[in-house]
Amino acid sequence: MANYHFIAIGGIGMSGLAKYLIEEGHTVSGSDITDTKYVDKLRKLGATIHIGHSAENVPDDSIVVVSSAIRKDNPEVLQAMSKGLKIYHRSGLLRKVSESAQEKGKCFIGFSGTHGKTTTSGLCSFVLDKAGLEPSFVDGGIVPGLDTNAQHKDGNFFVAELDESDGTIIKYSPDILVINNLEEDHLDFYKNGMSDLIKTFNIAISNSKKVIVNIDNKGTQSLSGNFITFGLNENADYSAKNIIYTKECTTFDLYHKNEFITSIKIQLSGIHNVYNTLAVIAALSEANVNINDIKDYFVEFTGMGRRFQKVCELDGIEVFDDYAHHPTEIKATLDAAASKFGKENIVAVFQPHRYTRLKGLWNEFKTAFEEAGRVIVTDVYAASEDPIDGINSKLFAEDLSGSEYLSGSIGDVARKLLPSLHDGNVVIGLGAGTITVLGKELEKEYKE
Repeated sequence: MANYHFIAIGGIGMSGLAKYLIEEGHTVSGSDITDTKYVDKLRKLGATIHIGHSAENVPDDSIVVVSSAIRKDNPEVLQAMSKGLKIYHRSGLLRKVSESAQEKGKCFIGFSGTHGKTTTSGLCSFVLDKAGLEPSFVDGGIVPGLDTNAQHKDGNFFVAELDESDGTIIKYSPDILVINNLEEDHLDFYKNGMSDLIKTFNIAISNSKKVIVNIDNKGTQSLSGNFITFGLNENADYSAKNIIYTKECTTFDLYHKNEFITSIKIQLSGIHNVYNTLAVIAALSEANVNINDIKDYFVEFTGMGRRFQKVCELDGIEVFDDYAHHPTEIKATLDAAASKFGKENIVAVFQPHRYTRLKGLWNEFKTAFEEAGRVIVTDVYAASEDPIDGINSKLFAEDLSGSEYLSGSIGDVARKLLPSLHDGNVVIGLGAGTITVLGKELEKEYKE
């Protein structure tokens, strides 16, 4: 067993890997600038956690783990380099973990693509766990009902969310690679847009034993290879027909190569969640899991954290938090919300994530809010990026007809927004940054 030291251990991806290694029997330490709930959970599992980054935090005999967010001049990185310690990028460690799982005979199922990775990996992990199959997994969010983003168990499956944002998806060799969809995103890395993204995924495909793709997605149609497919298209290997949406649930009939298999019921709303469910069904079927044996667990899944997650209610005003930060994700969330609550009641509060994304997808963002009755735009969450001239939230709000720009912190936004809300409003915070505290800030203002 080894000693691992995580720099910025409190992030959702880093904390999941740290928990996994602890459960596998390794010693784990780490540091972060704030004490979060993820940090506290790791501390209770036995990890040594330091708040603040310092050279003294790094054990002499440790393997050091960093993410793309950690700068090369971080004092702990410099210390690790001066001591000649092995340094893994988070993706490199996940690769090592996945290879170890495969060596033990586990089937490695990796979920990838521009949208839905967290939901599909979480749903797959949830269903396998509820079915008593004891999966190991490292997901990009807290799995509801399991209250964790990672676990190490003795079953025959290892499930992981595989990030494409920095090209590291080419590091993995899954037994089953699922590609939910592909769209232009992460333009800070993919300088040539879709052409670079397709090249990267074609490499990932060549590293995988079996590949499952969404047949209906324009992006995946540009990929090279022989694939197993899912979608609404009658030519898909796994397809959904007779889809029915109600306020309480979504149901559809599952077909495999146009042969009826069974009926599926889920709590999740929206066509995107039909696709997410199909992706998981296809992966598990190809891993030789009988869908009829596990289908009843799909309806128990309530959705991953920050995926249309209700966070509070204030005198008839419901507040939701959603991680959507790409135009397609925003549109899917708002379409699902409008079908439940009515477009006129939806108040979308959008925090653009990264200047490069807002610049590259400006026109796409302009068409993403059609199912909201009211749109609020907050300041850009930079995510360590430098500002870009002519790209800011005030100008975007002016260009997005009928929207309002509210400046300042999310607390400032809540203070300005609350007086204008009324019974029946459904407020949805949209973005990958600090917008997640909108519900807490609205609740605070309401109490005061």
